[in-house]
Parts: sequence; structure tokens; C-alpha cells
Amino acid sequence: MYKDESLKKYLDDLSAKVPAPGGGSAAALNAAMGASLISMVVNFTLGKPKYAQYENELKKILEKSETLRSEFLDLVDRDVLAYQSKNIRDALDIPFMLARLCFEGIKLCPELIKKGNVNLISDVAVAAIFLESAFSAGYHNVEINLKSLGDKNATQSIRKELLNKRKLIKKIRLETEEKVGKIIRG
Repeated sequence: MYKDESLKKYLDDLSAKVPAPGGGSAAALNAAMGASLISMVVNFTLGKPKYAQYENELKKILEKSETLRSEFLDLVDRDVLAYQSKNIRDALDIPFMLARLCFEGIKLCPELIKKGNVNLISDVAVAAIFLESAFSAGYHNVEINLKSLGDKNATQSIRKELLNKRKLIKKIRLETEEKVGKIIRG
């Protein structure tokens, strides 16, 4: 299980001529880093008098980001296992779950623009970028596996959901970057 290994071990295996870990697992790690950045911003904000009015909302964001971080880390290993199992449904479900969770994660970023420690505002943008990129990777991994699913109704339903989320996640990331940029530039 990679979540208990060193980052070097994971990257060595990712770069090696072995089938897994691959892009799906790497995307999950990227998403875990995005969720970790959200947690970091909240942790640097909690307890600061300037942000005291947001304490309850920040604690809820932290709880969500930490849950997501744990789920993403589990997906790093679950993606490897799904690939090794050669089970098409698992190979589809893991990136689909990753995409859904990335969507939930990026929705935390706009709140932090208003309520997070301004000294870490660039980290909010980085979190949004990581979560969008992990979503996109999950999206492409779902698409390639849908070809083998053989269920037209499920394929249409999954595609519809992901296309809707894809538009929204891109919008959230763009708005986050624009607002963060304005704050940074003053």
C-alpha cells in the first residue's frame, strides 16, 4: 500500500516500466495534495482573531477537507488494485469516484477566499488547480473505461454527470484564480 510508503518509493514505481501505479493513482495523489492545501489554509486561519467570526465555518471546511484527503489517499492504492484486478467496473468506479470527490473538494475553495488567512491565499488557488487537474484525469480515465462497459444507459448517465461537473469545476477554478489574483495584486 503506497499510502504507507515514502513519496520516493511511489515516484520510483510511477516512473518505472510497470503497469501500476499510473495516471489514475497519480491523479488521486494530486487531489490529496489539493485537499491537504485546503486543510493547511484552514489550520493557519483557525485561532486568529481577525478570522474569529468564521471559526465555525472553517472547522466544517477542515473536517470536509480532511475527510477528502483520507479518501483521496485511499484512492491512490485502490486505483492500483483496480488496475491489477482487470475488473472493468472497478477500473471505471475508482476514477469516477475521484472525479466526484474532486468536485466536492473544489467547492471548498471559494469560501476560503473570503474566510481564509490572506497570507495563504495563493495556496487556495493551487488547491483549486490540483483538484481540477485531478478531476480532469479522472474524467479521461472514466471515458476510456466506458468504451468497455457495454451498458449504454450507464454510459450516458455517467457522461452526463461528468460533463456537467466538468463545466462547473472549470468555472470554480477560473473564478478562484481570478479572485486570488486580485487579492495578491491588491
